Amino acid sequence: MDGWRMGQRVLNGPLGGPLLAAANRLLYVDAVRKPLFRVLDRRLCTSQVRAQTVNTISSQRSLIYRAVLHTVDRLLCRQTLSPHVMRIVAASWARALFAPPHRQQAMYAFQQEHGCRPPWFLVLSPGYACNLHCPGCYASSGNGETKLPWSTLDRIMVEAKELWGVPLFVFSGGEPLLYRSQGKDLLDSVEKHADCLFLMFTNGTLIDRPTAARLARLGNLTPALSIEGWRARTDARRGPGTFDRVLEAMALLRDFGVPFGISVTVTRTNCQEVLSDAFLDFFVGEQGAFYVFLFQYTPIGRDPDWTRVPTPEQRRAFWRRSWKVVAEKRVFLLDFGNHGPLVEGCIAAGRERGYLYVDWNGHVLPCVFMPYATANIHEIYARGGTLNDVWRTPFFSAIRTWQREYGYGQRGLSADTNWMRPCPFRDHHGIFRKWVAQYHPQPEDAAAAEALADRSFCGQMIAHAEQNARISQEIWEQEYL
Repeated sequence: MDGWRMGQRVLNGPLGGPLLAAANRLLYVDAVRKPLFRVLDRRLCTSQVRAQTVNTISSQRSLIYRAVLHTVDRLLCRQTLSPHVMRIVAASWARALFAPPHRQQAMYAFQQEHGCRPPWFLVLSPGYACNLHCPGCYASSGNGETKLPWSTLDRIMVEAKELWGVPLFVFSGGEPLLYRSQGKDLLDSVEKHADCLFLMFTNGTLIDRPTAARLARLGNLTPALSIEGWRARTDARRGPGTFDRVLEAMALLRDFGVPFGISVTVTRTNCQEVLSDAFLDFFVGEQGAFYVFLFQYTPIGRDPDWTRVPTPEQRRAFWRRSWKVVAEKRVFLLDFGNHGPLVEGCIAAGRERGYLYVDWNGHVLPCVFMPYATANIHEIYARGGTLNDVWRTPFFSAIRTWQREYGYGQRGLSADTNWMRPCPFRDHHGIFRKWVAQYHPQPEDAAAAEALADRSFCGQMIAHAEQNARISQEIWEQEYL
């Protein structure tokens, strides 16, 4: 802790900026970076081996850190990270990890009032519109013009920083790059909030040369480009030519030194393809993706299709393969269905160091994949409220109470707190239905309303959760306890 506080004092003091700038310059000198990274990797390797005898979660976190270190070294060797962007990213992560005084004060005030730490980031879908029409889109995005007004979007971000000390915002959609309101686009918000980090999930088809140049100038946003697998599979779902347009976007981002990653919806049919050596070597090795984000298909949104949901057996095999990839190929890879132990279970509904989700209608939802809300930001603001009033709503409070009672985010592991089943909606659907009956959250769209009324959908969700419970429990007890 003393070392952590010392880091805060140094990085937030007058020497912090010059020290970061000097360190950034040295990272581009192979004779300096290579030996330094070898030492860091050895230390992480030692930590990982030591952790293996005590705690699998700590060991896996060390694997992720080593993968990030290897990825940074690889991109610096290839010169696909511009020094300008690297300097901004390093400073932004320093502010995120070693909170400056105003963030510390906001987090302390929240904890004093509520007895827990505040959320660490927000996910925002400011616009419904999308230039693609993908079957099974989780957000049912389309041609509609529904959007958050710029003034509301900006107020949310300002409040998140002032009340919670939030350092990170995630943009989803609709297609974020289509957003326009009050003469502003989404990158105007990124520019205004230059003290924050941004992640943007995008289909990639709208990233042209001026956009890539602007992203490089801003430096604090990384785009995650969505693909479904190889060309045939991606174009079948996203439209002919989409795969090649995404590759063109990646080439532009490389040219301007902007770090990017890929985002994949994992289904029953592509789960082997997207973790194959050939696929990862192409997108990580050749195309230069910094990270790989994997989201296991959840049957929500437009035309939910149960035949796309990975089976529990596939999910188990995917978990084993994902960690083999991280360990052996040193790929920075996160599987948001299987890697719950890394973040100690579900982080939705405003759990401390977790997040909330705000959509284009102003609905505030526990999670992107839990499309039900008991708060609307427009109504909260009309009553003179703030994000704290959103956080306190009974629906979200009930979810956080369950998270604590189930053991999420708590010290100590037991057979009864299986973090391999993190999602209340997908892995504990029976409990989720009880919350719906008690708090009557508003469905985000017609598809979400139909799911509530469909008894067969409820039965399938509960049956799937029970099957996965049996298989994931074996992993939890054998690998983590």
